[in-house]
Amino acid sequence: MQLIARTFVIAAAALITGCAFTAASREPLLIASQGSFAVGGKMLGDPATASLHCDHGVVEYQIPPRARAVNLLMWHSASAVAWQRRWDGGEGFQSIFVRRGYPVYLWDGPRVGRANWGCADTTYTPRARADQQNFVAWRFGLTYPNWFDNVQFPKNDSEAWNQAMRARYDEFDTVANAQLESDAAAVLADRIGPTVALTNSAGGLRALLTALKSDNVKGIVAYENVGWVYPQGEGPDVPEGPFGPIEVPLETFRKLTRFPIQVVWGDNIEPSATYRARLAESRRFVEIVNKYGGQAEVLVLPEAGLKGNTHLPFADLNNVAVADLLSTFLAAHGLDRR
Repeated sequence: MQLIARTFVIAAAALITGCAFTAASREPLLIASQGSFAVGGKMLGDPATASLHCDHGVVEYQIPPRARAVNLLMWHSASAVAWQRRWDGGEGFQSIFVRRGYPVYLWDGPRVGRANWGCADTTYTPRARADQQNFVAWRFGLTYPNWFDNVQFPKNDSEAWNQAMRARYDEFDTVANAQLESDAAAVLADRIGPTVALTNSAGGLRALLTALKSDNVKGIVAYENVGWVYPQGEGPDVPEGPFGPIEVPLETFRKLTRFPIQVVWGDNIEPSATYRARLAESRRFVEIVNKYGGQAEVLVLPEAGLKGNTHLPFADLNNVAVADLLSTFLAAHGLDRR
């Protein structure tokens, strides 16, 4: 009986403090409520005769007992599935942070995933080299199939590779679509209340735009962000591409200085010219935010002692250690209160 009681106390302490979980995945996952709903969007046509509800987002949520006061909105531009499991099928960020007491929302923005009924025509064209492009873009290695030696992916597990390559859908990477997605996400934030956006890749640009449209964005943690928002005249002197750059009036940009921002980068960046440039630009963005009184920072995981992380650190084999760094950031900024 004493052993059972002591085990319960240790597990409870881990839930309260947000420490790494040594046996959490073997414990029941406690959920007070869960569900999903659509948010935002438009309606085309005449609702009495011929109409279409479209351009909405869809969110799935899990809320634990005694939930913390701030929601976590997990936003991946490629697939919400990446937040739900580790590469090898282990527990993903969704369950890890429900265990740590956070209300967790998984987001599919307009026209993607479960929200793919758009108000505009779209065309899908199969691309037979997409798997090999993913390998490089997700920084499993420099060229397919040459894995980085220390990569936090089970590279000898064929099923892990199969699952990873099926965790994608069309992203519609344009500035117009980023604005469309952020419109719906702002409606979501205003509905659910104070929210920290956890983003990956192009999801980060969309979350930054969302923060310009809703005061309920209380923080952004952007894993390997692609695309930035700048004050007018301070963006990079390059043509607008699928990820911007987007410039806004300075007073609008100042909305990004009201809450903490952390930009997180993984390992094996130096060999990739593309990712070296992205890391450098993220540092420049952070400098601009802080110049105007913000609280932004760049976290490079190898500098924090974590090696081999990919473009999706939250799905990597060491994702509990990555989650611990996130818990530390949330606590440092008072975003873990109940």
